[in-house]
Amino acid sequence: MLHKNKSKTTQQKRKNVYMIWIIPGVLLLLFLLYAAVQGIRASHGLAKAQKRLSNYDVKTATLSYGDITYLDEGSGEVILSVHGIFGGYDQAYETVKTLRSTNRLIAPSRFGYLGSDIKGDGSPKAQADAFAELLDYLEIDSVYVLATSAGGTPAIRFALDYPERVKGLILFCSAMPPAYKPESYLQYQAPPKALISDFAMYLISPLFEPLMGLPPSTVADIQPISERKVGAILDGELTNPDMERHFDQYPIESLKMPILILHAKDDSVASFEKIRLAVPRFPNCTLIAFEDGGHMMAGHEQEIREALDRFLSD
Repeated sequence: MLHKNKSKTTQQKRKNVYMIWIIPGVLLLLFLLYAAVQGIRASHGLAKAQKRLSNYDVKTATLSYGDITYLDEGSGEVILSVHGIFGGYDQAYETVKTLRSTNRLIAPSRFGYLGSDIKGDGSPKAQADAFAELLDYLEIDSVYVLATSAGGTPAIRFALDYPERVKGLILFCSAMPPAYKPESYLQYQAPPKALISDFAMYLISPLFEPLMGLPPSTVADIQPISERKVGAILDGELTNPDMERHFDQYPIESLKMPILILHAKDDSVASFEKIRLAVPRFPNCTLIAFEDGGHMMAGHEQEIREALDRFLSD
């Protein structure tokens, strides 16, 4: 009986050792399989992204500090479209392309995105100066400015520094100045630098929905990430924290041009609560808030178009 008990004990130990090794092995195998699939998807997505970019009629202006890539489409009242993080001329254009039939659309790539060089330290103030220089290059006196997400900071900076050149400011699911000077804030506001690559973004794409309210397919829209990485890091280090870091340099109350703010209450990237608190600081502002739609206000395209048409015609 003692021998049998020892035998059972030995078998149980072997089984335990086997389970200790087999479970991590299976998990590792599953991860490697997942990584391989996402690697293939990233490669295919990159090829599609390069093909998609080749279909744009991209122009390059050589300014005092270097090159800036941009799209110039349509005719009529001019709209300067300012894209968000992981953007470029493509994102800037796609945001406003439905207005092409009645407006001239200027859609530049901000610093570090899709071939655009960086002026000075790349700060929002330098970005605003670059916008002014681009408009001079195109012989355009004044524009409506439409900014999305992280693009809101340089757009607001442009409106403060060059108010005579801004007919109206449209903040589209945009970054917003704080209502009060913050005691603390994040010094870096972007994904970790190690994750800013096509492969890494595909690996974490299933987390887009729970963390940011964005569909996993968004990863394909921001490729090629390698050509946007410098800009994304610059946004994380300088652009996104700037209205908190230099609160006193953003006297929003001084803006006199009409301002339209479009935002969704369930936006998990740019908090609607921050929007609600900041709106009273704008002296001539209209807020249109949607109950749902997430960061890109999905499902409200018609309402947004009607709001833009009213704002531009008024």
